[in-house]
Amino acid sequence: MGAPERVGMSNAKPPSSKPLAGIRVLTLEQFGAGPYGTMFMAELGAEVIKVEAPDGDPSRQVGPHRLGKDDSEYFQAWNLGKKSVTLDLKSKDGRAQFNSLVKSADCVVNNMRGTQPGKLGIDYASLKHLKPEIVCLHISAYGRGNERADWPGYDFLMQSEAGLMELTGDPDGPPTRVGVSLIDSMSGLTGTVGLLACLLRARTTGVGCDVDTCLYDVAMHQLTYPGLWYLNEGDVSPRVPRSAHLSLAPVQTFPTADGWIFIMCMTQKFWLSLVEAMGRADLLDDARFPDPNTRAANRAALTEALDPTFRTRTTAEWLDRFNGVLPAAPVYRLDQALDSDFARATGMVSAVPHPAKGSLRVIANPLRIDGERPAQAACSPLGADNALLDEAQ
Repeated sequence: MGAPERVGMSNAKPPSSKPLAGIRVLTLEQFGAGPYGTMFMAELGAEVIKVEAPDGDPSRQVGPHRLGKDDSEYFQAWNLGKKSVTLDLKSKDGRAQFNSLVKSADCVVNNMRGTQPGKLGIDYASLKHLKPEIVCLHISAYGRGNERADWPGYDFLMQSEAGLMELTGDPDGPPTRVGVSLIDSMSGLTGTVGLLACLLRARTTGVGCDVDTCLYDVAMHQLTYPGLWYLNEGDVSPRVPRSAHLSLAPVQTFPTADGWIFIMCMTQKFWLSLVEAMGRADLLDDARFPDPNTRAANRAALTEALDPTFRTRTTAEWLDRFNGVLPAAPVYRLDQALDSDFARATGMVSAVPHPAKGSLRVIANPLRIDGERPAQAACSPLGADNALLDEAQ
């Protein structure tokens, strides 16, 4: 790459309001992990070109809420802001088209099985002759260099094998997964962090690389402190009632007069605030509840002591009483969360134009840059940007 002029260097133009403007990403992806990470890049200003087989990303067909032929609300949830080109990478013409695009790109992303990038020639070893500074991100199920490289894999399997399901849910219930594909999202973001770091290095050195992550590794990394407790102390953390914290209390759900509330007394200060706001100063003299760790050891007794008081008021009444005093939140259903006054006030629900829907309501990007959330757009229809293939020739 030598020493090209780039955004952010002294002789470059002033930066766009979107920090990744000028970055071109080619991505061969489907379903969740890869698409989530590249969607972030698109919303931050990168030109993300989704390279699809002629029949498209299978997630375009996922119901129940379709948006005409080859599109769905499920698909858009992972792919906002992207362009779409279609080609057959295994054909001579398709390969030539792809190689031409690589010469104009900064990075190539895929979330295929571990051996596929090498076989398809979309790893750094295969592409560096076209552009030495190209960075290739690989997001697979189990990694590229081990006995499971060819295994298919999805988010829920990783939650299962990494022990996350055994940490989730009530002790008397079955192991429980998180209600959304959190490992897919985390893998996409983990891969994107690695990709951006390697892009920065490539701009300095002129040499690109492969960067890898996989769903299994990311799921294991989410074990955080329970993982360290086991590795160092042999302490196998159990499931605990009421979605409680493993070692601090009260950090859990409580029933109110009309629903549930989550209380997080992570410090002694918040415990003192809680008992004052609830009018339960009697608990301060109870030998079972002097500090967070002792309260956790006596969690069942503490729950029994607090439940009757919590049931005397509605969730909203308790939140009014706790406002600004201690961390607390309502336990909402999906509809309540998305329709809440706070979600509306903070702009976490937005809308983008869509050819089939007119206006498609979407979840806003969680970042703010100079106080503003990045603007969003729908993903292009399948193959709508094939003119890019001709331009690249």
